[in-house]
Parts: sequence; C-alpha cells; structure tokens
Amino acid sequence: MSAGLPDPKEIEELLLGGALRYTRVDAVRLSGVTREFSGRLWRAFGYPSMPDDAVAYTEGDIAALCRIRRLMDEGVLDEDGVIRLVRAFGQTMTRLAEWQVNLLSSMLSGGAQEPPSAAAVEAIMEVAEKHIDEFEPLVVHAWRRQLAAAGTRAMAAAATRDGPVPGRTATTVGFADMVSFTQMSRELEEIELARVVEWFEETAADIIAGCGGRLVKTLGDEVLFCAEDPRVGAEIALTIAEQIKDETEIPDVRVGVAHGPVLPLMGDVFGTTVNLAARLTSLARPGTVVIDPELAALLADVPGLECTTIVKRPVRGLGIIQPSVLRRAT
Repeated sequence: MSAGLPDPKEIEELLLGGALRYTRVDAVRLSGVTREFSGRLWRAFGYPSMPDDAVAYTEGDIAALCRIRRLMDEGVLDEDGVIRLVRAFGQTMTRLAEWQVNLLSSMLSGGAQEPPSAAAVEAIMEVAEKHIDEFEPLVVHAWRRQLAAAGTRAMAAAATRDGPVPGRTATTVGFADMVSFTQMSRELEEIELARVVEWFEETAADIIAGCGGRLVKTLGDEVLFCAEDPRVGAEIALTIAEQIKDETEIPDVRVGVAHGPVLPLMGDVFGTTVNLAARLTSLARPGTVVIDPELAALLADVPGLECTTIVKRPVRGLGIIQPSVLRRAT
C-alpha cells in the first residue's frame, strides 16, 4: 500500500456502515439460511467467494440475509426468485458504484483520467463519511420512481394480455448507432473517445426520458430504447438523429425502429421486433431514421410526420421487408 493512503479495511468498513466481525459460518448460523444458499446469494450479488473462516460479514450483511429468509418463509419469493432478484440488484449496483467512484475521483483530481492521489482518496473518504447518509436515500428514491414506472407499464401490459402474442407487449423499439465509431476509436485518444461516448449516452438518455420513453441499455456506440406509444418512439428517434447531427465534432447516428411484440426480461427486451430494429439500423444512412412497415402504418396519419417507403431489402434472418424512412413533414 502506498504511503499516505488509508487502510483498505477502514475504507470497506466506512462504506459498509459497520465493522467486519462475522465469518460465513456465523452468517449462516445467525440468519438461518443454509450454507449452500448463502454461497449462491453471495455470488449473485457479485461478491468474491470467501473462506468459511474469513471475517468478511457485517451486521448489515446478517440483516440482509434475515430479510431474504423472511421473504422466502412468507412465500413472497422462492429460492430461484430470490437469486434472480439479488443478481439484478448486484449487477445494477456494480455499475452504479463504479460510476460514482470514478465521478468523485475525476472531480477531486481536476478531471484527470488517472489513479487518484493520496490526497484525492482522503477527500473521497471525507465526502463519504460526511454525506453517505444523504446519498443512500437518493438511491432508494430513484429506485422507487423507476419501480412505479415499471409497475405502470406492467399494468398496461396486463390490459393487453389477450393480444396476438400472449405474454408479450406490443412496443416500439429503437436502436441509435454512432456512425464510423470504429474509425473514430482509432483516431482519438482514449480520454477523448470516452468523453464522446459519455456525451452520446447522456444526450440520448436525456432525450429518451424527456419524451417519455425508456432507455433499456447502452452499448458504447449504441443505445437501445423503447416506448409504449409509437408516436413517442418516433419522436425519440427523430430527436436523437437531429440533435446529434447538429454537433459538428460528434459523428452522426443512424436509427432503426420497429413496432411489435417484445419479451421484457430482467430489464431488457427480447424478440423478433428487437432484432428487426437492430437490422434496420444498418439500412439507415447517417442522420436518418428507418422504420418497419408496422410502425409506418401506425404513424401514417400522425400530423407532422411522414413515412417514405424505400426499396425492399433482404434482412438477415427475417426475410424481405419493406422499410420506410421517417422524417418530419415539410
């Protein structure tokens, strides 16, 4: 450990909100779960496996195990359901934690993309010690907000469960893909490339949220979004293409959008509609939006929009389709 840096154990105990005082054997005994199940939970959270005699658990860990056991005892979730839920929490929080630490490090080191100095680490520790109790409710608040939105979407899906594909909701799905990203990645320094990707993701996320859609995931040079209302999906697609086209230092994007049944799973969406949207992206020219026939039919009479059919194209795995270019009406 470099001179001047705090003890890793001190950092861990500060951020965990309590001292490391229990072994895995203690955790199993105090919580009432089995040794095998505790191991599955630990791995699902994304934590490394620990020897049985390693002191690695806090009071908070024991309390979490007890809560999980009560949920199972009361029949709220079965064992597999708990593991899936915990894995979702773990994967989400891993990215959130890394993002937050990188953000604080960057702020305290003047924006330098390099390991923080001892002074910066000390400053981060001070911020955590003084304000972690204020950050925690913000995480819960954001989760409740998103949970309310997801619950509303689930209610809407339930109302249409007798649709053409039972269990799947008709949704507008779109991909926005940065053009010539591979070439740009060769020409820019890593820091500059990261800034371009961050700007692209932030811009797309703001547009999607502002229009009333949902950002499903980001893939560096690509974002996947969806919307229950086809008009909302169309507005998102056009706005992303327009706003990024206005930025001279950022490559244009091409957008592909399709409408149809999707299978929502673990926050993601799957199905032929998603695959079709991805394929349509490859047909779009820079700065344009290409849509499938289903969405074109739904938008045909929407004021302010116009859909122009283009030449039928073979789409890998999906046969011949009749795409259209979506534009704002002149």
